[in-house]
Amino acid sequence: MTTLSNEVLTVQVSGHGAELVSLRKGHVEYLWQADPAFWGRHSPVLFPIVGSVWEARYRVDGKEYALGQHGFARDMEFALVSSADDEVRYRLESSEETLEKYPWPFCLEIAYRLHGNSLDVIWEVVNPGDGEMYFQIGAHPAFNYPDYDPDRMERGFFSFDRKDGLECIRIKEKGCVDAETKYPLELREDGLLPLDRETFDSIDTLMLQDSQISCVTLHRPDGTPWLKLDFTAPVVGLWSPPRRNAPFICIEPWYGRCDRAHYEGDYRDKDWVNRLKPGERFSSVYTITVF
Repeated sequence: MTTLSNEVLTVQVSGHGAELVSLRKGHVEYLWQADPAFWGRHSPVLFPIVGSVWEARYRVDGKEYALGQHGFARDMEFALVSSADDEVRYRLESSEETLEKYPWPFCLEIAYRLHGNSLDVIWEVVNPGDGEMYFQIGAHPAFNYPDYDPDRMERGFFSFDRKDGLECIRIKEKGCVDAETKYPLELREDGLLPLDRETFDSIDTLMLQDSQISCVTLHRPDGTPWLKLDFTAPVVGLWSPPRRNAPFICIEPWYGRCDRAHYEGDYRDKDWVNRLKPGERFSSVYTITVF
């Protein structure tokens, strides 16, 4: 475990999955603490897939591979590359074990950097191989609902950096989506989306794609901001465990997405796949700011 701190925030990161496990401002914990009664993770990094592939299998050049939801990086030990008071960096490299599940060599680095009341989460993927590499990567941070009361219906609100014309897609079956059916995301006149303990009971996950938004703010039940995420990822998922009255909610920037239901094509042709030529590097940052 590595601890970072500055004059505002204290952060802890585990080498297992290079996972953020605590984000505190003073004595207030913003990050979900992985109670397995609801969900036993904090903020896993999703790689080399986001979500599910159809029937937990995918194909490359006619060869079939088995891969569970969200890939394998979240369950592997990362090497510590560097550490300072306000920044830490971890690395995971391909191995015989990973090549059995995912046929491309890779180097994945994940870093966390504090500044003021914000935390940057940095991803870098390098293709060390001699052929083109295909991958997805995403975040799955879970945040405690502010002022959570299990007996109250209200949980708070979301707001976005866009108020009109938002639409989402939803899970159809076996963790995969109906990509053709779009659902309007209807906000109040003040731009807020109300959240309550039943919001996700019938929809599981709200997915907004095509770079519709680049900022999500979670508000307290009284409407004041609690935290926000800024990102450049083209897809974002919003999730809380259905029918569980869970004390947390996830805001998930993704460079990727689960398969369409019944997709059996080549991995290279699935929706929202990223490509790297030999020696190329993919870099991205998303930022968590707490209030």
